[in-house]
Amino acid sequence: MTKTVMITGGTRGIGAGVATVLARSGWHVISVSASEDEVADFTRTTGIETRFLDVTDGEAVSRLFTGLGKLDALVNCAGILMRGEEYDIDVFQKVIDVNLTGTMRCCLAAQPLLKASGGAIVNTASMLSIFGGPLVPAYSASKGGVAQLTKALAGKWADDNIRVNAIAPGWIETEITRGIRETPERSQGILSRTPMKRWGQTEEVGTLVKWLLSDEAGFVTGSVYPVDGGYSAM
Repeated sequence: MTKTVMITGGTRGIGAGVATVLARSGWHVISVSASEDEVADFTRTTGIETRFLDVTDGEAVSRLFTGLGKLDALVNCAGILMRGEEYDIDVFQKVIDVNLTGTMRCCLAAQPLLKASGGAIVNTASMLSIFGGPLVPAYSASKGGVAQLTKALAGKWADDNIRVNAIAPGWIETEITRGIRETPERSQGILSRTPMKRWGQTEEVGTLVKWLLSDEAGFVTGSVYPVDGGYSAM
């Protein structure tokens, strides 16, 4: 029987890469996004089912998950950063609401369905769950929170046969990193620190997510997996 996965932030960047890998592997993928334009474009270009969802809207989150007949997995990729602006408290709160509280909203809404299916959750942490980010204090705090939230939910929901893990991407080739990649001195500084000496690809992240959702990872929960070419090991 085909398994169903919902991917928040699933129409661009890492989320789109995860969606592509899982769709190719036979999953029924539902990619959700807070951008109506991206929802339409992603379905047209990939054939993957999409829905509109703002993860900061609690009622909309509840309504979407309640309307699903079944769910076998949830991948939380929805996230924002506002480099250089996050010392404004309103901006700080907005980033936390999307990245951390939004993740929790979706986990809570998915829990009854995942309990019924014995499903799994993969959250998106970051290398900034480990390192500080002076230009992105809210993003850094939210991703540190996602890592700890993942561990808490793994302990809480183990009796429900729900596994909860997280990925911690490093420097991945996405829209968010384009400006850095196109600035030679900044890009070189990152590559010289990365043992594998290259940028990661979104589908490489997707391959790790696929494994974490599979039966092969059946005894894996509460873990945060770096996928960063060795950056966090240095």
